[in-house]
This record gives sequence, structure tokens and C-alpha cells, in this order.
Amino acid sequence: MVTSSGRDGNGLAGISFSRSEIVTWPNVFTLMRLCCIPVFVWLLFGREHRAAAAWLLAGLGATDWVDGWLARRLDQGTNFGALFDPTVDRLMFLVAVPAIVIDGSIPLAIAILAFGREAIVALTAILLGIIGVKPFDVTWEGKTGAFLLMFAFPMFLGAASTLSYAPVLRWLAWIFAIPGLGYSWYSLIVQYGPMIRVALAERNR
Repeated sequence: MVTSSGRDGNGLAGISFSRSEIVTWPNVFTLMRLCCIPVFVWLLFGREHRAAAAWLLAGLGATDWVDGWLARRLDQGTNFGALFDPTVDRLMFLVAVPAIVIDGSIPLAIAILAFGREAIVALTAILLGIIGVKPFDVTWEGKTGAFLLMFAFPMFLGAASTLSYAPVLRWLAWIFAIPGLGYSWYSLIVQYGPMIRVALAERNR
């Protein structure tokens, strides 16, 4: 889970970023991934090409690590990047899941569980950021759940396409989705929940 706090400790209102923090190669790469989100929607609904949309979404999920690697490799890790990258990841998720639901390519129960968890995380992050709670490190379980779901959703979409290996994708989608949801909700309830309670208690002292 990622939240943010202003430099003056007063929450989001106190945040400011320099140009050098914003204009970096990792952030450029993240921006490119952001620009691919409307392309995904266009492929799915404008061109009605499920296979292409599935491959693009899978590619976006598979390259999630690149901006972080660039930041470490080029020593360009910034506060802006620490917010921008997970924000784009969450936006991609919050756009892709409803789009695939509208397309009818995914079981509704899976979509509701995944979307509901991300909506809770996003709303909580915003509220905590507003009151100035410091960021939480993402847990291994949280990362694993997100990784598995990033591949499960394009697989569900590909399974509903005319690809010759669509039946295989259907099985793989379930294999990735079930543990992905398990890890995601475990991290939210068992790990992040207590972290939030402790952070709020410390802030109110």
C-alpha cells in the first residue's frame, strides 16, 4: 500500500516536487505505460480485438518492474516516482478490470473481489495521505497478489478470444487468479490493517 505525506507533515497539501524529480528516465517509462491504458481500451472496444488487448495488458503487467529497475540502475529514485509508479499501476488495474467485465470475459465474482480490494486500498491511501500518515512498505504477499492478478486478467481476456490456445489460457487464468486474490486480501486484512491502526494511534498521541 502506498500513501504519501507532505514534507511539512501536513499531508498531501504540503507536497512539492522539483523538475529533476519528475523528469527522469524511470518516470518517462512509467508515463509510457500510462499512455498505453487508453490504447488498451481502444483495442478492446474500438477494434474489438480481445487478443491484442490481452497481449498489451499482459505486456504492461510484465514490465511493471522496469521503472523500479531503471531507478536503481540510474540512481534516479525520487519521491515523485515512488508515488507515480504505484498510482499508474492502480489506475491501470481500475480501468482494466471494469473494461474486461463490460466485455464479459471474466467471472463477475473474481472481478468484484479484485476491484473491491483495489478500491479500498486506493481510497485508504488517499485518506491517509491527506492526514499525513507516512507511506507503508508493500509486503511480499501484497506484491505477489498483484503480480498474479496482473497476469490472470489478460489470460481471462485471451481465453475469450479466438486464439488457438484460448482453452489453455482459461485454465491458467484460474490458476493465477485464485492465489492472487488470496494473497491480495490476506495482505489487506492481516498485514495492512494492523499497520494502519498502529500508524493512526501513533499520530493521535
